[in-house]
Amino acid sequence: MAMAARDLFSKALALPAKERARLASELIASLDEGAPDPGAAEAWDREIERRVEGLSNGTVKAVPWEEARKRIRGRLSKARPRMRCTR
Repeated sequence: MAMAARDLFSKALALPAKERARLASELIASLDEGAPDPGAAEAWDREIERRVEGLSNGTVKAVPWEEARKRIRGRLSKARPRMRCTR
């Protein structure tokens, strides 16, 4: 990460949680440079139906959020080193 970006990141971390969330949301939205995929909504509808069906027929087991978050963090930490910032 370039020094200017690292400095900006440090300043962003000092913001209150609501402001950080808004900033993160706006940064993510800024990455969407093209028109939305016309089939995306339909694909998500099918995926949601598939997941609900899996839960309904017992082929998929729900996992509590805390467990899911723990698994996700574990996978992310193995996939890439955590971004560290000194304040």
